[in-house]
Amino acid sequence: MYCPFCRHPDSRVIDSRTSDDGLSIRRRRQCPECGRRFSTTETASLVVIKRSGVVEPFSREKVVLGVKKACQGRPVTDSDLAVLAQKVEETIRSTGASQIEANDIGLAILPPLRELDEVAYLRFASVYQAFESLDDFDAAIGQLRAEHGRLPARPAE
Repeated sequence: MYCPFCRHPDSRVIDSRTSDDGLSIRRRRQCPECGRRFSTTETASLVVIKRSGVVEPFSREKVVLGVKKACQGRPVTDSDLAVLAQKVEETIRSTGASQIEANDIGLAILPPLRELDEVAYLRFASVYQAFESLDDFDAAIGQLRAEHGRLPARPAE
């Protein structure tokens, strides 16, 4: 780590602390050449591999924007979406992978979105699980009903 004051190529770590969100480390450093102190923040990089092959850094904001479309007209707040994006990032980081496919992020969104709002979950799942017919929706709704202990509606005779 270069000293930002004298450009000496080395520094000594005086103190290390984890950030409040636990995703980065703040280090207090001192330059052995000029003696001045400075802080650095270290984070593990997480990159997303898109379908086109383009690689870009992971962004909670993109998660929120994608889910926001599915939540239009639903009683979901911006703070709910921020918490969901944080859960998704924590889930992805817990895998230990430094690269993740964009589709895997969509799949990681599904469980916390299901807890947040089932209608938004169905909207989002229809894209990421590639629903092709009404039967796919019916199966997903049936699964949600079964998890709630509700019997499926009887067909009209």
